Amino acid sequence: MSASPEAPLLSIEGLRTVFPTGAGELAAVDGVDLTVRRGQTLGIVGESGCGKSMLSLSVMGLVPAPGRIAGGRIVFDGEDLAKLPAEKLRQLRGKRIAMVFQEPMTSLNPVYTVGYQIVEAMRAHEPGTPYAQLRERAIAALERVRITAPAQRFDAYPHQLSGGMRQRVMIAMALACSPDLLIADEPTTALDVTVQAQVLDLLREIQRETGMAIVLITHDLGVVAGMADEVAVMYAGRVVERAPVAAIFDDPQHPYTLGLLGSMPRLEEERSRLLVIEGSLPPPGQVPKGCRFHPRCVFGTHACTLQDPPLLAMGTAHGAACIHAPVEQFMNRIAMEQAT
Repeated sequence: MSASPEAPLLSIEGLRTVFPTGAGELAAVDGVDLTVRRGQTLGIVGESGCGKSMLSLSVMGLVPAPGRIAGGRIVFDGEDLAKLPAEKLRQLRGKRIAMVFQEPMTSLNPVYTVGYQIVEAMRAHEPGTPYAQLRERAIAALERVRITAPAQRFDAYPHQLSGGMRQRVMIAMALACSPDLLIADEPTTALDVTVQAQVLDLLREIQRETGMAIVLITHDLGVVAGMADEVAVMYAGRVVERAPVAAIFDDPQHPYTLGLLGSMPRLEEERSRLLVIEGSLPPPGQVPKGCRFHPRCVFGTHACTLQDPPLLAMGTAHGAACIHAPVEQFMNRIAMEQAT
């Protein structure tokens, strides 16, 4: 049963995805809460290994074995995907929820033509549709993603296409059944700047035409600035800050977000020293007690080791998981203490 138009298209509540090991269950996604409205673009950012891709695979019901969803809800248009039977989930996956995977060369089957693979994606949801009609729609999908000579490219194999064209094929396949939600996992990885801009322009254009929602997973804050309406910053399996995109760049409240922004080169500064976040992301089995970021945090105090803070409201639609937020007030207090 569909939810009301005012309700979020996707609502993730307390999602926990775990993998069994000899040392017990390790959480790759640990208590994530997110919402995506219809027609909205949500950007999810963070270092490699923070849980971004595993979050997307959890939504798609594609968590690799022996991993499993151990808790929480994934409500899509009124239905909890975590509780759906496998067959019902297959009916949704690819039709109403589609995904552009991170690496097109490994996501496309090298022994089949790209046209065959797009047709198969549609045939899975429309088994009675004649092949000629599906072929025509597949060629139209290739043309829609601005692939030149789409009728000829339909019969090409993945190795005959450039990286940018393979990425466009993946987008065409994902959009073939007109999904309501598109999850794009690092859609511009390994693409040069020109092709990256073309792919992002294409996603924006298709979103305007169809009104679909997009979850954009990336480590590139520049991509987020140009695409997202709202941003969730992930660290060690959790969301540590969530806010409208303008607030993330103009008024970041979590030290990790500050570190990510400080590591970006700025064109307006001829010579700028980039900020380095010391240390590295902890593996799932070695997450520190208290705030997960405190061993790397320049603002860390003893209090940070005592509790893992939830997202605290910083204003309308802005939350940060830091006991020292607002960060500006904390920095002013430290400066006053040092002055005295």
